[in-house]
Amino acid sequence: MFERVTTSRRSIQRGLADQSYSAIKEQILRGDLRLGAVLSRRKLAKQFGTSVFPVSEAILRLESEGLVESKPQVGTRVRVPSETDIRDRFIIREALECQSARLVAERASFEQRQELNRMAENLDVLFNRQGNDDSDAEFVFAVQSYHLQLHMKIAEYSGCAALSDLIDKNNLLVLNCILDLAREIQRPPRLHRDLLGMVTGGNADAAVTAMRQHVQMGLDETIRAVALLNSRTDDRWRIRASAKNLRTGKR
Repeated sequence: MFERVTTSRRSIQRGLADQSYSAIKEQILRGDLRLGAVLSRRKLAKQFGTSVFPVSEAILRLESEGLVESKPQVGTRVRVPSETDIRDRFIIREALECQSARLVAERASFEQRQELNRMAENLDVLFNRQGNDDSDAEFVFAVQSYHLQLHMKIAEYSGCAALSDLIDKNNLLVLNCILDLAREIQRPPRLHRDLLGMVTGGNADAAVTAMRQHVQMGLDETIRAVALLNSRTDDRWRIRASAKNLRTGKR
């Protein structure tokens, strides 16, 4: 009986930790918690109506995925990646997504190609609308979610499950969406339609070239924007730590 109760409690705690993880990740994607935003375990627990323990478990998971970082005597924040971090992630993303594009060009069915082109058209419409109404957080989140879905669908239709798993587990597309929120982006009005036109066109080399250009587009602007943000948030983090140390008498 005791073992059943213990197992049930553990299951409940895991469920609460999963819910907290999803909720925090969604707030990051929505832009409610931007790069550098400080996270309070107690405030998040109160917001989610749970204890601090599942929130702490969720934050540990987010830390392992590189989306959150913690420092002793300072606190926890949404991680602001360095230039090296961004370049490394872009290299990995380029390798995986270019291979996905190649396989789609070679293997995808007619119906799959149609669906990808339809999704690309819808996404461009949404992105073009977003430029006129980027103050609507719900709309921005919906656009970013759809963007994730399109790129994951390309990976799925490559016919290689390992590629989809690697892209998903490394948070490559999640990070891309988060970085999008850190800078002003001017996208061509037919950005994804042109990309998927090449990916689904049956020419594998052309598909790879188009995806490589797509991934690399705006990389330098992203690095500059995040570097500026990093310098500002690092200062606030140090100030926060200093104030905390003064209150507790630490040096």
